[in-house]
Amino acid sequence: MKYKNYEATVEFDDEVDLFHGSVINTRDVITFYGKSVTELKREFKKSVEDYLEFCEKRGEEPDRPFSGNFVLRISPSLHQRLYSNARKSGKSLNALIEETLASV
Repeated sequence: MKYKNYEATVEFDDEVDLFHGSVINTRDVITFYGKSVTELKREFKKSVEDYLEFCEKRGEEPDRPFSGNFVLRISPSLHQRLYSNARKSGKSLNALIEETLASV
């Protein structure tokens, strides 16, 4: 499920007969529950809105879904090899790494 770029997964807890959802693309913890799909969707949206409101009241920036940027530290020699391979194949270093990671 998605709402305002927040993405959630859902599991069914048969011990309490409830669906349990968790937002998976943020480091903060956002959870919700529901007995039906309709209730689950409503509670998901409500939990995201409550989270955003809570952050606003505290004067904090909410942890947004991942931007696609991350820092990776590698050895200078590997950096040079990757850069050379990217140039040889007519790609940017970013394109080469993204392509490689996507194939995993």
